[in-house]
This record gives sequence, structure tokens and C-alpha cells, in this order.
Amino acid sequence: MLEVKNVTFGYSKTEVLKAIDFKVEAGENLAIIGESGSGKSTLLNLIYGKYDLKQGNIFWNNEEILGPKFNLVIGYDFMKYVTQEFDLMPYTTVEENIGKYLSRFYPEEKQKRTKDLIKVVELEAFTNTKVKFLSGGQKQRVAIARALAKEPEILLLDEPFSHIDNFKKQSLRRSVFKYLKNHKISCIVATHNKNDVLGFADQLLVIHQSKIIAKDTPQHIFKNPKLPLIASFFGEFNVIEPYGIVYAHQLQIVVLSDLKAVVTKTYFNGRNWLIEANYKSKPIFIEHHLKLEKDALIYFTISS
Repeated sequence: MLEVKNVTFGYSKTEVLKAIDFKVEAGENLAIIGESGSGKSTLLNLIYGKYDLKQGNIFWNNEEILGPKFNLVIGYDFMKYVTQEFDLMPYTTVEENIGKYLSRFYPEEKQKRTKDLIKVVELEAFTNTKVKFLSGGQKQRVAIARALAKEPEILLLDEPFSHIDNFKKQSLRRSVFKYLKNHKISCIVATHNKNDVLGFADQLLVIHQSKIIAKDTPQHIFKNPKLPLIASFFGEFNVIEPYGIVYAHQLQIVVLSDLKAVVTKTYFNGRNWLIEANYKSKPIFIEHHLKLEKDALIYFTISS
């Protein structure tokens, strides 16, 4: 189990993180979200032992995580960290990069594990391709597979799918997070993408202004956003008094109601249309199955 206890940290006099407390159980997937500069990557680096803590403590299974003042080599064997900068061997193949950390004394087992991990990151067609010829997204997948090859107890992922094409992301997420669950590997993901969280994370932390402002399951936080900042992570939303924060999909256009607005613009969303309308001199957004003309008068209701 990972325990982060009362961690406060800053690179100078300004504190980047304040009084951060949370736990991650063995095999649990924790997602961390927040604006750029909120401290997500800094928190991952602290957990990895890249910086020295002046206040607070971090433990993995009762072993304290210490920084460079105490460790000549940063990091721990039981923990692996995949950043957005890939530390790969460019002049060797995908297979060689992943298999580097597997024992050469058991060649058949090494070959099988390497093949399995290549399948997890969906790079079968590039097994014998040198890394220097890969795209950024493909290199990112090699970095994930190589981290998994080391059989970590906990994996830290910083925007793990940021370089990967959209058509590959969903299947790759399913494959990677399924592997982590099956092997009971704890995982902490720092991300801006709700699709890295919904359906995969067991717990979600929201960091804002250096502090944790929400900590619960993704489902609970999605259904009960405390702030517009949190709602914005999940999609288009409105602040409508006295109802508070409501998502665009919670507004339904009806034949008649006490709530009415005037259409100002319509955006095609693929599955539906996003209607922008003027309600009490403020813009609101409504998901609807049809395109509506500008200046059309609409009536709507709000569902829970």
C-alpha cells in the first residue's frame, strides 16, 4: 500500500502542494486530475523519490520513499515511472527494448513475456522495428511495455496516452489497465483526459490551488461536481440557479416548460448536436439529437 502523509512541497518559497494525504491499496488504480501547473507531475516525482521532502512522508508497504539526499540512484526496484519523455534505446528494436530487463538465463520465458507485453501495447507489427523509426505514440507504448517488463508493484503514469492516436487510445487503455488489474499492480495516473479515468480508475483525486479539493470514486465525483472546474473535466456544463452545476446532457428540450432560451449557435458532435442558447442573458449548452436554427425559441427541463 502507498501512503502519502501530509506532504507539502515547493521548488522555492511558493508551495506547489499543500497538506496532501491519500492512500493507494495494492492493485488499485488512482487517477489524479487538475489544471496545468496544479502539481500533478510534481506529486508523481515526489512519490518516485526524485525530490527531497521537507514536510510529510511517503511510504510503500511501510518502506519510506526518500529523495536524492539519501539515494545515489533515484527510484526503487518495486516502482516504475513512465513520463512523457521516453528513455528508450533508439538503435535497437521494440523487442530488444522491452526484453532488456528480462533474464537471459531463461530465453524461452523471456521471449514469451516480451511477446505478451508487445501484445498488451498493441505493437505486434513493429516487433523487429528499431525504435528510432517509431512515431511518438509508438515510443510511448514501448515505454509502458518496458516498465511492465520490470514487474513493478506500483506504476506511475504521467499523461500515458497523450502522444497516441485517438483511434488507438480506447483499445490500448483497456489492454493496459486490464493487465495491471490482472497482475495486481497499483497504478497512479496523472491526466487531463477523462477517458483515462472513467471506466478504469478506482479512485480520483482533484488538485486545485495546491490542495486536494475532491477525493472519491470517479462516478461519485462525476455525478456530484463541487466546482465548475471539476465539471469542466468531464464535459460541457452549465451553472443554472437554483439548480447549480448541470451537464449539457442533463438538459432536455421539450414542447413546453417554465424554462426557455433562444438558440444562438449549433455544433455537430457526432452522436448529437450541442446547442448553445441564451438563457436569462447567459449562454447555456444543451445536447440534442437535432440541429436547431439560430434564434429559435426552445423550452427545456433539467434531469438529475
